[in-house]
Amino acid sequence: MATETPTYLQKLKGIPKANFLFGPSPIQFLPRLSKELSPNGDVKVYAKRDDCNSGLAYGGNKVRKLEFLVADALAQGCDTLVSVGGVQSNHTRAVTAVATASGLKAVTVQEKWVPIDPPLYDKVGNILLSRLMGGDVRLNQEGFHIGHKEATKQAVEDVKARGGKPYYVPAGASDHVLGGLGFTNFVVELAEQEKLLGVYFDTLVVCSVTGSSHAGLITGAAAEGKGRKVIGIDASGKPEATKAQVARIARNTAKLLDPKLEIPDEAIVLDERFHEGIYGIPGPSTIEAMKTAARTDALITDPVYEGKSMAGMMQLIKEGSIKPGSNVLYVHLGGQPALNAYSSYFEEDTK
Repeated sequence: MATETPTYLQKLKGIPKANFLFGPSPIQFLPRLSKELSPNGDVKVYAKRDDCNSGLAYGGNKVRKLEFLVADALAQGCDTLVSVGGVQSNHTRAVTAVATASGLKAVTVQEKWVPIDPPLYDKVGNILLSRLMGGDVRLNQEGFHIGHKEATKQAVEDVKARGGKPYYVPAGASDHVLGGLGFTNFVVELAEQEKLLGVYFDTLVVCSVTGSSHAGLITGAAAEGKGRKVIGIDASGKPEATKAQVARIARNTAKLLDPKLEIPDEAIVLDERFHEGIYGIPGPSTIEAMKTAARTDALITDPVYEGKSMAGMMQLIKEGSIKPGSNVLYVHLGGQPALNAYSSYFEEDTK
């Protein structure tokens, strides 16, 4: 007997999206990291590799989210995506990539979100890729916050002034009516993969800054109703603002998909212990976590996002907050192209 498709799935499947992904991103068991963190084998650690999700400029979590926004931009007849991020923003690299692949232009404002100037910081990594793809890259000195920025408003007006039709993409593709859909869909995708693997992931660990990856996972987990726990690891250094944005995006996404779907306060979990006090700068726990992942299962993480969420997951397992018997899914959001800009943090490291 056929079962009725849940309301949220009906709505999600009916929202137009572009096709930028290879398909479901792969799930990888991490045997050596699991043993390192749980010597008795009580906790098994897997990674869902959204860093390997697309052929567009090294992929990453933003590409998944931008599938929905680009479809909306094309439906509106826009010709230019306008967005903002830091100098080494994964997001602006992804915006430029999806614009290029869709026959659109990209204007990206690259701000001084990280108060450091290591060698070639504004020449290599993500910003190099954006320039290589022909993006209109604009550097300025405005600092970090997760809200909407004045410089992007000006960039939007510049596009209009030259006769173009801009489509504004907020930082991280997050604070947008469609921003949470990509990672709600991630949970749908994950549930299908679990059937094939014969594994249920009771705990998802994800980095959280602008918040829509985290929020989309919360919405997806609430909608499926299996009791799956989503733990966000703050990397913004401004956890109060991040948590508020995660809650808002999750609840707005839930209402978009099903007016009856509620997101309880206890579903919004943000661990504040691993941001190292500031966005974009790795501290000792970040670097140690990056080394551990790299030197066990050759899993490469970055110093801005994934190194911090890896540090969080490691500690949660070691301290027992993630219980024995758990199957943990580390949601790998990408970000490795920024590593070149942080080479000075790893010079002559033989330890």
